[in-house]
Amino acid sequence: MKRELIVAIDIGTTSTKTLAYDQEGRIYAEVEKEYPLYSPEADRKEQDPDEIYEAVIYTLTEVSRTVKQKGREIAAVSFSAAMHSLLAVDEDGRLLTNALTWADQRSVKEAEELKAGRGHEIYLRTGTPVHPMSPLTKLIWMKRHEPELFAKTSKWISLKEYVFYKLFNRFVVDHSIASATGLFNLKELTWDQEALETAGVSAEQLSEPVPTTEIIRGLSSEHAEALGLDSETPFVIGASDGVLANIGVGAITPGSIACTVGTSGAIRTVVSEPAVDPKGRTFCYALTEDQWVIGGPINNGGISFRWVRDQLFPDLQEKAAANGESAYDELTRRASSVSAGSGGLLFLPYLTGERAPFWDADTKGVFFGLTLDHGRDHMIRSVLEGVMFQMYSVALALTEAGVEPVEYRAGGGFARSELWRQIMTDMFETDMIIPESHQGSCLGAAWLAMKSLNWIDDLSSIQNILQTTVKHTPIAENVHTYRLLKPIYLRLARKLPDEFSAISDVQRELMDNHK
Repeated sequence: MKRELIVAIDIGTTSTKTLAYDQEGRIYAEVEKEYPLYSPEADRKEQDPDEIYEAVIYTLTEVSRTVKQKGREIAAVSFSAAMHSLLAVDEDGRLLTNALTWADQRSVKEAEELKAGRGHEIYLRTGTPVHPMSPLTKLIWMKRHEPELFAKTSKWISLKEYVFYKLFNRFVVDHSIASATGLFNLKELTWDQEALETAGVSAEQLSEPVPTTEIIRGLSSEHAEALGLDSETPFVIGASDGVLANIGVGAITPGSIACTVGTSGAIRTVVSEPAVDPKGRTFCYALTEDQWVIGGPINNGGISFRWVRDQLFPDLQEKAAANGESAYDELTRRASSVSAGSGGLLFLPYLTGERAPFWDADTKGVFFGLTLDHGRDHMIRSVLEGVMFQMYSVALALTEAGVEPVEYRAGGGFARSELWRQIMTDMFETDMIIPESHQGSCLGAAWLAMKSLNWIDDLSSIQNILQTTVKHTPIAENVHTYRLLKPIYLRLARKLPDEFSAISDVQRELMDNHK
């Protein structure tokens, strides 16, 4: 029987999703397994690597079983994973720590110290902005605060590397995940010596960097039997979820911009060689050996809307449940009753600090412009608009860095919201293309595997199978309103860092006093 399906595994922050695709992008199986994010202290966001590994095994096993039941076979398995995770193992590969995730903020001070020193020079070579998300700053924190653990660590790796080690007993890392560590030289495609010295680790303590299309074979008979796979099934190491999402929405040609909002958000585009921003506002991560993704992530996307639902309007959840609908539907309906601009109420959505384009972990959420005329519905809409103001600020940084947008493609959970899509369309003053793709990072991983197997010549071939529709065009009146508000929003964001730092110090002191 022909082996005709690609299985793509996306190791995310809150769950692992595994899907089986054919060459037309059709889905034959889909399984998701959730797991907790641990926060032993307010600034710590960790995952249990074994829980992630078990989720990978469970979802892959279930998808493999479903594929066989449908009379199909698996040609390859490919991977997507969240960036910036870091964990320690000893010389026998045993865990010494949980995984510190991208959302972990414990290295705020280390990041600020590095910024004041040689951080920018390291960024210019590695493409990873200096920020607590970066494994580079996490390593500096570990060296300073956990010296005994630091000394006995044999390898520092990411979650995907841990999964591959468990499956194949090898420490390998794809160029994409490596390029998001702050330790990887983009031009030389190897570990950066100055970054290593700054972190206090050696190249031998990190995994072997390989291309994103690297194929690894040789599952043990035990693993092969448990997973329902042939032991020589090719495993494509794959890339990070961010760069693969660009493939998944078809934004892989010059000037095509991917706009994604899930829990967080990002603006990204593909370029033909590594490119960094002299002002340090954007990232540059590897996709393939001759394609790179530049852009910027925001911390607060859908999580801001969830905060509105859970913290500001819990009563609406009860009302929506009584009507048999989602609380988000009720919130969106209320936001839709308010005109663009929310009556001049601005929201800076910095509830969990912020990354691009300011890279300041101390930023805080702000409602600005409140008057007696504003009600709850204005606040709901201003939160949705605030996320898009921040996305716009990242897009602005990209254009100032030389990117000439040709089209914008929207994906992620927000793309299911007609109102939110229209807000972005009006804010960006351009048509918004909405690809009807499912799980963009998974589809991107599958398509990367097809290139690795020589099933396709070029990643851009995915555009042939994506169903896309220009669903939104700008509304002139709304465009005018946002033109009035955008410069105010940007000035606010630039003027408040000193106050953000001051209130963060107070919050940390109050938190310490109540421990």
